[in-house]
Amino acid sequence: MSEARPAEVRRLLRSDFPTLLAAIHDPPPALFLRGAGSADLLSTPAVAVVGARSCSAYGRSVARSLARELAAAGIVVVSGMARGIDGEAHRGALEAGLTCAVLGCGIDRDYPAGHAELARRIAERGLLVSEYEPGVEPSPWRFPARNRIIAGLCQATVVVEARERSGALITADFALEEGREVLAVPGEITSALSRGTNALLRLGATPVTCADDVLEVFGLTGPQRADVSLGPAADALLARLRESALTADELVRASGIAPGAASAALAELEIAGLATLEDGVYRASL
Repeated sequence: MSEARPAEVRRLLRSDFPTLLAAIHDPPPALFLRGAGSADLLSTPAVAVVGARSCSAYGRSVARSLARELAAAGIVVVSGMARGIDGEAHRGALEAGLTCAVLGCGIDRDYPAGHAELARRIAERGLLVSEYEPGVEPSPWRFPARNRIIAGLCQATVVVEARERSGALITADFALEEGREVLAVPGEITSALSRGTNALLRLGATPVTCADDVLEVFGLTGPQRADVSLGPAADALLARLRESALTADELVRASGIAPGAASAALAELEIAGLATLEDGVYRASL
């Protein structure tokens, strides 16, 4: 576990909290901040993107694409810097805009240790925040507590993947208690990773099928994508990917395009931001 330099840490008193966070039932007495972003970043329209630590390739792809689109529209993406969905949400946001990570440990700790580089990247432009002063070690009970801050900073919370008992559902509960919007990404009914999100949908959460579903909460629409001129092979493969996610071999068989031409077309789609590759499977971008 790495530590931040003490000079990087600032303290924000409750009297200076953004309106949304100050309004929650149990606000912390203060927040500690680390990063280049000013405290004003916490008052910028924000959405929480949260989900399972042990997530699927589909979940990682959706979290990253969704966060990138939201950040491109000027929304700050807030998450907990955990493995899985949280980390992908931060990475996606960094590709297009700003993100804020809420820690469940002292502000001078990068936890998990494997996300030290991610924490550095977040700090370069955005913020890491914690209610815990420097030196406080991570403990299991601190993470559910920090979820109230994730929800409290945001007008809306999006759950990408979650099991029946999940920290992401705790965040969603906090959001509901504060009268904030809760949205969920539909998942396969046979997947344990979708039981939490599908349960939220049964309870009335808004389904998320694209970034515009989230932006509608803020009265915004996403930036229009410039028309991309694709070659015939790329066009054909994109049409297949919009039907279902496939491996390169499956795309070759389904399309009848020669392997070499298919490889070049897939590279074309990735460069254009129209498709992503995760664990050997290609998916059309949101």
